[in-house]
Amino acid sequence: MLRKLALGGIRSRFRDYAVLFSGLVIGSAVFYMFLSLATNKAFLTANTMVGMTSFIFGFGELLLVIITTVYIVYANSFLMSMRQRDYAMFMMLGAKSRKIAQLIFIETVTVGILAAVVGIVFGMGLTGVAGHALMAQLHAPATHFAVAWPPAIFWTFAFFLVMFVVGALINAHKLLKTPLLALLHAATTPNRLKAKPWTLAVQAAAALVLLAIGYWAMSQFAKLVLMGVAIALVTIVLGSYFLFNSLLVWLIGLLKKRKRFAAKGLHTFTLSQLSFRIRDYTRILAVVSILFALALGAITVGLGFERDIPDLAAKQNAYDAVVVAPNQATLAQARRLTGVVAQVNYHLKSDAKHFYFNAAELDRDPLMFARFSHGPTKYTKVTAANFAKNAGEYASQLDQFQPKQIGGRQPAVLSAAAFAKLDRPVQIAHTWRLKDFTANYDQLAALNKAMIKQYGKQSSAVYGQKFTYYAMVNGAFSGMAFMGFFLGIAFLAMLASTLMFKILSGASYDQSRYLMLQKIGVRPALLRRSVRQEIGALFLFPGLLGITHVLFGLKMFVGLLQEPYGHLALPFGLFLILYGVYYVLTVWLYERIVIRQDLAADSQQ
Repeated sequence: MLRKLALGGIRSRFRDYAVLFSGLVIGSAVFYMFLSLATNKAFLTANTMVGMTSFIFGFGELLLVIITTVYIVYANSFLMSMRQRDYAMFMMLGAKSRKIAQLIFIETVTVGILAAVVGIVFGMGLTGVAGHALMAQLHAPATHFAVAWPPAIFWTFAFFLVMFVVGALINAHKLLKTPLLALLHAATTPNRLKAKPWTLAVQAAAALVLLAIGYWAMSQFAKLVLMGVAIALVTIVLGSYFLFNSLLVWLIGLLKKRKRFAAKGLHTFTLSQLSFRIRDYTRILAVVSILFALALGAITVGLGFERDIPDLAAKQNAYDAVVVAPNQATLAQARRLTGVVAQVNYHLKSDAKHFYFNAAELDRDPLMFARFSHGPTKYTKVTAANFAKNAGEYASQLDQFQPKQIGGRQPAVLSAAAFAKLDRPVQIAHTWRLKDFTANYDQLAALNKAMIKQYGKQSSAVYGQKFTYYAMVNGAFSGMAFMGFFLGIAFLAMLASTLMFKILSGASYDQSRYLMLQKIGVRPALLRRSVRQEIGALFLFPGLLGITHVLFGLKMFVGLLQEPYGHLALPFGLFLILYGVYYVLTVWLYERIVIRQDLAADSQQ
């Protein structure tokens, strides 16, 4: 009987349960995705050059546990609020408290177990799709990466099971201790935050101090190291909560006092909607701001590492490819290169100790060598006149001009006349400079295989290639880029789920208020504008604070990224577009719930 009542309750409020269930599925999927990396020590060790990555992921796990716990608490609260009126009716009809407690336990734990199972399966699918797509994009080996990781499966299921069992017990205890009349009218009871001005001032001051400490700790990451991560984790989370707790209450109160603003359109109604559940909003907006910062920061850092890979390779070699005396197969692969900016050939001769360049050719087409420096890559042009001066400094880049050996012969320059007199075979060195190295990755990989086949794997002709440097740098940095993108996708999904769930979970209770406005003749356009403004405020404030967190948080990567604050337009722009899409989708879904389309059509006729 209890099972039938539980299932009947779910069927009767299927749309609300669908919102709840989808949010929990995404939450458990993200939890699994994060743990699939955080608990995979072999993956972290093989794909990152940062020795403390495991420790950082440990703090990340703690933060994710806090965020997911808050999310599950809200989900349980929402689950309870949907059914508490029904429970009160059962109690009025004579149902025993013990049976009601069992009913609550069955419903809550069933929803939690189903969400965990479906979320783990969905998380594995998302892990596989995102992981393999990123590996292909980054040309990353991602050693020891696993789609189905048993420790992550176990801990995700165990965490959600424990949280929902505890939540079910708390819900049952709370229900049985709440008077019947309070249960019947809970949906219409406001949850305003009553705070005196001095309390708001203290919270605002505490928020600014805590955030300042957190931002300072991130800027001093090179000195504080792990302690800086711990300090920032605690202070920024608490500072974000206190900031919203004080700022939103003060701002809403201030706007209500501005009579000219409040009297315009439905501003009074919109402000009242925000203040009606302001206590819940301040908590969830703090969580959203942290998720926003984590998602945007991870994607920004991932793009930074991805951008540094070809840049660092370019600082090691000015030429994208150099082939000396190629056979037909090697030359055929080289001719497949696209976007060629410059293609220069040099004639070489060699004896037992040296290999020689023709001075006339160097004067006509100087050799290009890359100088390692921070910022944009700089190049040195080497002619016959300054060859001897620069040969030692750029010896590693000159190695690629002597095939079939790992060194031995020293580079030198002969005058045109001396070069012509030297009775040695002529070998042609073909050089290419390309517009986009990464766009030619497949062609360069095929050329590298052809050179290995022709010269041997240990030949300096292969070892000194830019593609070889790229492979080395990619092995060190692609793991970091992979983790950045992967976690950014995960946190972005949870960000959208958290904010959309919080907003849509209260939509069913807002229906009566919007219906009342429609019945007294308020135009649908004004109602939609009110919805856009209300939801827009809930998206705007955590977004602004999240961006601030990221701008300070990038200080932690000054020593790892070449330009952590360079090229921010791309990650910030893409992220804000996605954030805007979530906003539009949330507004559309909310409007479909709270605005009656039949009444809207009648009012427009």
